Amino acid sequence: MESILDLPIENKIFYAVLVFSWTVYLWEAYLAYRQRRIYRSTMHVPQELGKIMDTDTFEKSRLYQLDKSNFSFWSGLYSETEGTLILLLGGIPFLWKVAGTVTARFGLGPDYEIFQSLSFLMLATLFSAFTGLPWSIYNTFVIEEKHGFNQQTLGFFLKDAGKKFIVTQCILLPVTSLLLYIIKIGGDFFFIYAWLFTLGVSLVLVTIYADYIAPLFDKFTPLPEGELKEEIESMSKSINFPLTKVYVVEGSKRSSHSNAYFYGFFKNKRIVLFDTLMEDYSPLNKDGEPENGPAEETDTPTEAKAKPKNKKQGCNNPEVLAVLGHELGHWKLGHTVKNIVISQMNSFLCFFLFAVLIGRKELFIAFGFYDSQPTLIGLMIIFQFIFSPYNEVLSFCLTVLSRRFEFQADAFARGMGRASELYSALIKLNKDNLGFPVADWLFSMWHYSHPPLLERLRALGGTKQD
Repeated sequence: MESILDLPIENKIFYAVLVFSWTVYLWEAYLAYRQRRIYRSTMHVPQELGKIMDTDTFEKSRLYQLDKSNFSFWSGLYSETEGTLILLLGGIPFLWKVAGTVTARFGLGPDYEIFQSLSFLMLATLFSAFTGLPWSIYNTFVIEEKHGFNQQTLGFFLKDAGKKFIVTQCILLPVTSLLLYIIKIGGDFFFIYAWLFTLGVSLVLVTIYADYIAPLFDKFTPLPEGELKEEIESMSKSINFPLTKVYVVEGSKRSSHSNAYFYGFFKNKRIVLFDTLMEDYSPLNKDGEPENGPAEETDTPTEAKAKPKNKKQGCNNPEVLAVLGHELGHWKLGHTVKNIVISQMNSFLCFFLFAVLIGRKELFIAFGFYDSQPTLIGLMIIFQFIFSPYNEVLSFCLTVLSRRFEFQADAFARGMGRASELYSALIKLNKDNLGFPVADWLFSMWHYSHPPLLERLRALGGTKQD
């Protein structure tokens, strides 16, 4: 009987990819199982959480996270099975041939590889969108709806999904075509030009996203003049943060989850606050009343979706300022720049290794490409499959680094005299988002980009900080 060691190199590559993919899945499934045991066994509020979380909220968060974990198990199993079947049944070369047939109908033969690549990419993203849609619908209209977070109607959801697909194609197809062209004409040092191109694209997208892309999906309005805006501007000025605008985004039309972030380069920084973050702005605190006048019929869910709350959602102004103090800490401490540098160093390394490996025919043969070596397929094989062990290690390292950055940003907010406000804000946000405060140590170490709530509260040192 032939040993696996006696197989051709392309067969070894193929089976190694499958084995590693399932190994990662089983590891993730094991970690999730450990965390589900926590959800099922921790039925009562631990003593150290008694002053932080009431029994009702604790139980709601436990059930919510348990439902999410169960959903993640089944969706992950489906995704892994689908990916395996695509590889075993030759789905990638089949779709490449279909893409060739499509371009041939427009009189474009095999020599027009970039056009065939774009056709392949569109068909692949269509397939992904359709197979992922039922899972997304279930997550939104069963799990999120059941636990009081979903604010969308089905019509709004489908319209939004269609809009996202179109916008994605408008960005993805031109960028991919230019990248493939650069690789084709770049010569021996194409990896440098490809890296510089992707760097430029990422910087442009970060710059224009909140001004031109995000408003296609959500309503952004300037934060009205008042005490909160004045305090934000004063805090920004105190640390030389070059703030130009503060926006409120209407996140409540999708979900009652909350967030805040800043964006922009150099002297053009903007802050974005979700309306659900601020108790004075969240329409979810208004028993279904419109936030500012009549809602737009085409962009917002019907009023029937609004759910009255027994408790106010979001943070008061001092707590919002504490949350922003944390976010500005990321900027002041250079976390944003460090993340960009790490990302670009990784990108350069990957393009360099891609340049080394792209000429290996056995990589293409392993995935069913016996007569051709399309550049796009090479990118997919190398970046998605060959680099997968490296990507797993990198992801874990970045998770560890992210937790370190979060502690540092909390300490920065504390240094600004906002420890007690951040302490109470973290508790409120955990309640609003039904975060479960008890975590398995191995699961949290591998997955949590933010430290668990109790660890952050302990680091802040209590509620009575100056």
